Amino acid sequence: MPVPALLPALLLTEAPAADPNLELALRVLPALAVILLAAALCGRLATLVMQPRVVGEMVAGVLLGPTLLGAVFPDAQAALFPAQVRPVLYVLSTLGLTLYMFLVGAGMDHDARAPGELRKASVLAASGIISPLVLGGAAGLVLWERLSRPDVGRLEFALFLGGALSLTAFPMLARILYERGLQNTRVGRIALLAASIDDAVAWCLLAALSAVHLGGGPGDTLRTIALAAVFAAVMLGVVAPLLRPLGRRVARTGHLGTGAVYVIVLVPLAAGWFTDAIGVYSVFGGFVAGLAMPREPAFRAALHGRMMDVVSTLLLPVFFAFSGLNTHLGGIAGGFALLAFALILILAFSGKYFGCSLATRALGFGWRESWAMGAMMNARGLMILIFINIGLAQGMITQELFAMLVLVAVLTTAAALPLYKLALPERHEPADAGRAGSAAPVGAAAGETGFI
Repeated sequence: MPVPALLPALLLTEAPAADPNLELALRVLPALAVILLAAALCGRLATLVMQPRVVGEMVAGVLLGPTLLGAVFPDAQAALFPAQVRPVLYVLSTLGLTLYMFLVGAGMDHDARAPGELRKASVLAASGIISPLVLGGAAGLVLWERLSRPDVGRLEFALFLGGALSLTAFPMLARILYERGLQNTRVGRIALLAASIDDAVAWCLLAALSAVHLGGGPGDTLRTIALAAVFAAVMLGVVAPLLRPLGRRVARTGHLGTGAVYVIVLVPLAAGWFTDAIGVYSVFGGFVAGLAMPREPAFRAALHGRMMDVVSTLLLPVFFAFSGLNTHLGGIAGGFALLAFALILILAFSGKYFGCSLATRALGFGWRESWAMGAMMNARGLMILIFINIGLAQGMITQELFAMLVLVAVLTTAAALPLYKLALPERHEPADAGRAGSAAPVGAAAGETGFI
């Protein structure tokens, strides 16, 4: 029997009828095994062509969906990802995203180390938000009638598209800077601070759009937004000070104890549950929980050392696969769809790349550093995938637009590192740059395991 025909037969072997839980496990485990194998293989191939591992993992998710596996071996895909398996994958991917955004929030460094850095980072962040937000919003106004769901208003659709294009892959930017030894240079510190501001604003915009879209009326929408604001204030004003002794203790001992790990895991899970309950997606709760974590470098390093491998190696590939199952690239094969995709891609690239590059130049940097900054800020990585998956799950966008934005995520992320190296080869890097040491900053060393 041919392998493609044999695989469904093996996967569909019935477990004893008296144990439906075992039957479900026998369906979920092969799906997880295939997802991890595909992510590992494609991630390795990506690194061989000088791309971040996350690019390969994103592609792996698309290949497992209807675009390739579903088109070439539909029986095998149906056996691997039957209807009863997909809710399990959704739960795992939601857990992974909540913890991922928790680690991103915990890894953000809000401290400006020299006078004027916060102002310059704010200018750069504004350019990285306003340009793509305006361009993407304008495209959304034009494409609304053809690409939007009927229950989504023109302004809501335009703001969602603009917000998606304004994201920057903060952890990927951190990894590029660390690998080049630029994390403590003037350009590196400003870039990291600007990217963190960009992403925080984008997630706040998404939280507001979710509240508007899911609200039963103006009163419900205002209630959700008010509860989200109260939640953020409590996390940053009450929970954060309560966690500071934990940070100091870890800084003294250099490691996280078992009790500390329980506390740290429960905080983002409880925060994610609360934000889901009030109508804002759980990743927003995880992100704010990360911002509330202690800021000691030793604590942040220990936190990522304990949680990174599980989140990036197991849970995030499940998210990529779940996204791939919802990505129908065949739906953008028509003439109008291709033109719409080309427009969105061009505006996504030019809004970030030229907006951030010109803003960096205006701040007094050289042209090479400016173009390199534009390249780094233009990478969207996993961030935009999280953003658009929330939009799809909450009914804010169509499958067609979702597929277009998945391609935008892959292409802009793949272009970031080559454009950076073209603009700023090693011989032109700042004199105060140093090669990466043994203690990687939060979010940087994770590139090897896909945390981007």
